[in-house]
Amino acid sequence: MTDWFTVERIDNQTFAISEYKHWEETHCYLLCGQEKALLIDTGLGVSDIRKIVDSLTGLPVLVATTHVHWDHIGGHRYFENIAVHELEKDWLSVKFPIPLQAVKNNLTKFPCDFPAEFDIDTYRVFRGMPQRVLRDGDWLDLGSRKIQVVHTPGHSPGHCCFYEPGRNYLFSGDLIYKGCLYAFYPTTDPQLFYHSVKRVQEYIISRILPGHHQLSIPVSLIDEIEAGFAQIERSGKLKQGNGLFEFRDFQIQI
Repeated sequence: MTDWFTVERIDNQTFAISEYKHWEETHCYLLCGQEKALLIDTGLGVSDIRKIVDSLTGLPVLVATTHVHWDHIGGHRYFENIAVHELEKDWLSVKFPIPLQAVKNNLTKFPCDFPAEFDIDTYRVFRGMPQRVLRDGDWLDLGSRKIQVVHTPGHSPGHCCFYEPGRNYLFSGDLIYKGCLYAFYPTTDPQLFYHSVKRVQEYIISRILPGHHQLSIPVSLIDEIEAGFAQIERSGKLKQGNGLFEFRDFQIQI
């Protein structure tokens, strides 16, 4: 089995599947219920994440997409049942908004010990028709375990977090993590990003499961990020093109 992925147990039914060897340090999450399993994102796609999933569960798997960016949909091709927010359905099935060469440049931006089976020349961004279209407030029922879709646009139009009220987990995608939060691309919206951060403040959260970098982060980071956005807004600079803003545990690029 490939050693590209690192598997960490969050609890007896929840696993983080991470790509620490790459500079993006992406995290995907496998949630097992009584009847189904949910895989939140599939990472870079440079190695077969399906092999890891199959080693952890024999349940049928639904892939839920936090957002259609290259580093979160790379392994979608290994699965038959995929869900995506309605605003990014065409990104997944018709045309990805970033040129392939730009994706390859990002993928190889820093030296990396890629797995032996990986070939940058044959690398492609996944394209396929989703089997389920997600909307804000939808529930994903895994059997004695329910996950709610929370539409949190800003980083991308259809970005979603996934909230589990039974455990008070927030799977935060690219909305909340320690590192640089990106809101400067043509398809991002800093104002919506700020609004989405304020929205997740309303939830009772015991643990944040982020899309990148450090896996264990304090719930208080949500408030810190909200305060950072508020500071930028008060200065009149919460709009694209104003640069990189440094805070204690994160950055905001707009």
